[in-house]
Amino acid sequence: MASNAPVGKPTDMSAPQMPKVAGIDSTVPGPPHTTAPLPGVPAAAAPSEPVSPPGALIQDRLAAWVSDLTTLHELTERLIRTASLDEALREVLGAGAALVGARRGMAVLEPADGLGPASTIGLGLAHSDLGTIETVPRGTSSYGRLLDGLPDPVHPERVPDPIAIRDVRTEEGLDPRHREVAARLGYAASYALPLATEEAGRLGAAVWLYDEPAEPTDRQRHLIGLYGRFATEHLARLLQVERARVQVATIAEELLPSRLPRVPGVQLAARHRTGSRGGGDWFDALPLPEGALGLAVGSVSGTGPSALAAMGRLRASLRAYAVMEGEDPVAVLSDLELLLRLTEPARSATALFAYAEPSRRRIVLAGAGHAPPLVIGERRTEFVETSLSAPLGMLSCWEAPSVELSTEPGETVLLYTDGLLRRTGDAMDRAFARLHAAASSVPKADRGDPGAVADHVLRTVLPGGLDTAVDGEDVVLLAARFD
Repeated sequence: MASNAPVGKPTDMSAPQMPKVAGIDSTVPGPPHTTAPLPGVPAAAAPSEPVSPPGALIQDRLAAWVSDLTTLHELTERLIRTASLDEALREVLGAGAALVGARRGMAVLEPADGLGPASTIGLGLAHSDLGTIETVPRGTSSYGRLLDGLPDPVHPERVPDPIAIRDVRTEEGLDPRHREVAARLGYAASYALPLATEEAGRLGAAVWLYDEPAEPTDRQRHLIGLYGRFATEHLARLLQVERARVQVATIAEELLPSRLPRVPGVQLAARHRTGSRGGGDWFDALPLPEGALGLAVGSVSGTGPSALAAMGRLRASLRAYAVMEGEDPVAVLSDLELLLRLTEPARSATALFAYAEPSRRRIVLAGAGHAPPLVIGERRTEFVETSLSAPLGMLSCWEAPSVELSTEPGETVLLYTDGLLRRTGDAMDRAFARLHAAASSVPKADRGDPGAVADHVLRTVLPGGLDTAVDGEDVVLLAARFD
């Protein structure tokens, strides 16, 4: 059917449709600069017809949305590089403050299942300020209501809505203590966001504080909501890793001696830290007949629960062999090597066993691929010259000669695992040099306490602390001071 409309003129023009951009809700108003009148032009004087063609507004909003997506991408990239819960919470606070236009804030990690861990992190707030905020009754504070709020009886998985308090002074229903704390700390408004998703559940809450009465715009609320959902999922993953690490560390501690024996003529001290991956480093000290003492350190290859189980079996077996033939350390390690080959054919281990007679200050030791002990005294600090030997389980028949040494009164023999050397991040020769320098610098006042000697060595060799290691190696030190 022919149309009566003039050629070249459309019969109707539909309104332009805003395209959808992934992750951005097109129903949320664009940033103010895309909708506000031109600067200097009164609202009443604005022309009745659009100054720009219809497509200009669309392009302006698209540019703003792309900018928002870029910002979210950069913030989430920074967040995903965090490796600990506290580090992630600090990143969430900083990013959230930028998104909602606040200067200070507080994040509370408190999983709803009650299994922990729990922590509170502040941004621009001193530790005392955090304590002051926590004096507000939780049922009336915004973050407390998000943490303690009852689930929706119809939709228990529903994530609670954020809570905005535009002006603490005029907001209805606030506890007087809330207004008092706000006046004391100098904030006038707050915006609290639940750290929760339907999949991860409720992990905590974050609250940002404004110096003046204010609240986020719709656009800011949308952006912080998107970021908050991603942040919650990242926190949930870190929470699982941390809980697994704690479980592994607990199992490792249960497999090691809960206390060291008391043997006349010698003082003992041990330091142990299980790495993030759960390795198989261990130590032992057991009294033997006729006032003798057995000292052992070792490391099983692999990580995780299987390595811990192998470590427990190996340590228990060594105790039995030490009781039967402890005077001959080579025989002890030979028996241990045979057991390892028969029961753990795909696993290797390093070990060092020392048979000590404290009354004579005499030690006979043998090592299987293990780092040499270190003798620390007033007149010498030196490594014991042990023979070169292979780890257990590497050869069809392990064999290595033993070494005998005598200690002077007051000297400490330090046994350790190679995790101490690897945590330095240096090449092995430099790591050994660092360990020797640390042992040489033990203050005279600390030399009478093997625990103080071990602590000084740890602090000096690893000035960044045990928790800053990249590879998460286990660390074991066993110090024996002979009277």
